[in-house]
Parts: sequence; C-alpha cells; structure tokens
Amino acid sequence: MTSRDRTILVTGGAGFIGSHLCDALLADGAHVVCLDNLLTGREANIAHLRHDHRFDFIECDIVDALPYRVAGKTRFTHIYNLACAASPPHYQADPEHTMLTCVMGTRNMLRLAEELGARLLLSSTSEVYGDPETHPQPESYRGSVSCTGPRACYDEGKRAAETLAFDFHRSSRADVRVARIFNTYGPRMRPDDGRVVSNVICQALSGDEITVYGDGSQTRSFCFVSDLVEGLVRLMDSERVIDSPVNLGNPNELTVGDLVERVVALTGSKSPVTFMPLPIDDPRRRKPDIARASELLGWTPKVELQDGLERTIAWFAGEESGGARKWQGVGQGGVSPVDRPLIAAAE
Repeated sequence: MTSRDRTILVTGGAGFIGSHLCDALLADGAHVVCLDNLLTGREANIAHLRHDHRFDFIECDIVDALPYRVAGKTRFTHIYNLACAASPPHYQADPEHTMLTCVMGTRNMLRLAEELGARLLLSSTSEVYGDPETHPQPESYRGSVSCTGPRACYDEGKRAAETLAFDFHRSSRADVRVARIFNTYGPRMRPDDGRVVSNVICQALSGDEITVYGDGSQTRSFCFVSDLVEGLVRLMDSERVIDSPVNLGNPNELTVGDLVERVVALTGSKSPVTFMPLPIDDPRRRKPDIARASELLGWTPKVELQDGLERTIAWFAGEESGGARKWQGVGQGGVSPVDRPLIAAAE
C-alpha cells in the first residue's frame, strides 16, 4: 500500500503531538482525518492544514458515539489513537473523563479498527511505570504506580488501555501497536499545560519567577517532537510482529535544575528561581530504555537538546508577542510578559 492509498484517522489530532503527526502524514501523501474534542487541543495547531483537500477535521469526543463520518462513511486504513489530556493539570481537571477517554475511548477505537480491518496505534505513556524502582525503564518493567493517587486516572487509565489493546491483539480482533511515550517537547505546546519545559520557558521569557518543584534533582529525558513523530510512524508502519509495547523517548537524562540553567542561559533571563513542594507521586527519575525501538524500528532520536530548546523558545517567544517579534537568541530579551496562568505539575 502506498502512502497515497492510505486514509488515516488521528484522534487527538489538534493537540501538541497529534498536530505534528498530521503534518508528517500529509507530507507523506496520506489522506488524514483529525478528530479532537478541543479540550486541550487547539484549532490553531491545525489551521494551516484546513485548506488541504486531503485533510478533514471533525470535532468529536471518542468517549461518545462516533459520528457517521467516522464510524460509517470513511474506510480508514490506519488509526492513531492519541486522544487524551496528557499533562497532570489537564488530566486531573476531570479525572473521570480522563479515565473514560483511556478506557471507553480506546475500546471505541479498537472496535472501529476491528470493523474496518485497520491497524491501530495506541499512544500510551511512560506514566505506566509510575515512580520507577528500575532505571532506566525497559518495557518489561511492570511499574510502581499508585492506583488511588491524583495521577491514577491517567496512569491506570493508560495501563487499562494497553490491556484492551493487547486483548484485541491476542484474539486477532485488531492489528495493534502500543507506544509508551516519554517526555516530549517542542513548538505547539500549550503555555498552560504545566509541563516543566513549557513552564520554565514561559516564565523565563516573561521575567516571572521560575518555579521548580522539589529541589530540582529529579530527572527527566526530553525528546523533541519531530523525533517522537518519526518513531510513531515507524512503529505504525513496521511489518514485524510486535506483541508488546515500545518505548519512544530520548535516553539523554538530565535534572530539572540542569534544564532550568539551560533555558536561563538561552533566553538571557533574569528570572529568580523559587522552589515549591514536590507534587504527590511525582517520579524521581525518568529515562527510557529504547533498545527495543532501536532494534525493531531502527529508531533513535536525532535532535540535540540545545537545538530543540532553541526552536521551542523561538516558538513561545513568537506566540507571546503575537508573532510580531522573533526571539533573537541568548540575552536578547524584550519579549512582552504573558498573562496566561502557569499551573504546577510534575512533567
């Protein structure tokens, strides 16, 4: 099957990662239907695609009954299921809906894949590992997750979604792939999503205090969005038998304190740093073991953190100044403060 023969459904396609995935699929010649309820996705992320005759947008929640244009009219060949709020402030805002999106929404997509004979890729998360006792985290690690804490709606929701996916796979009801996505950053992140990269960049650009949760010694591994999208596409397109999840993330680990120092240096910010209590169940260390992705997909991240941060800072600077002013690099400053709130979170 050539790319031009593919009709692909991307749920959560107006979100940060989903919109970049739509870009990549269209650039490869596919027909793309983007489905999003716009709770955390933004129409601005896909505005540049609306005039492409191979692109269609449907506002819909995958928890609900799917509209005829999705469930009856279009013969999808591939389904990327990315729909779900993914940052702690957003998924904790309505934990019941988060859990239903993970479970009922995934079931709806799996049933659609079964009916159409489409291949489905489920976007899972490194959060299934919880606060890990094994480092780095291989796919075989079963995790250390609180099933009753404030993050459980997402952590346990995604674990349940994986269970559903592999139940469909084992019974030959659907051809599935499961990607466990680690921390990802880049243009089109929401400034209010509470992730550490967006928080620190926005606070540095606006001159506000930079908030660090805990003492800054907790670690994360940051993957630039274009690398992540390439991994998703490779996983979907692989013809090898893949009967277990695949980690996708950048294994280069650094502390949150190190990240703050890099952003301050790149922006020339004079923002002071303030320390706040660590959120409940916040992971102390997070680093993917990507040996399986490397072996199965020939995939490793390419974008260096310095390059990725520069691109992300430039994008946020343009957003915060209404696109009227471009970030000029270290020490240029002059970006107008933003009034949008920043929410505390662990990511």
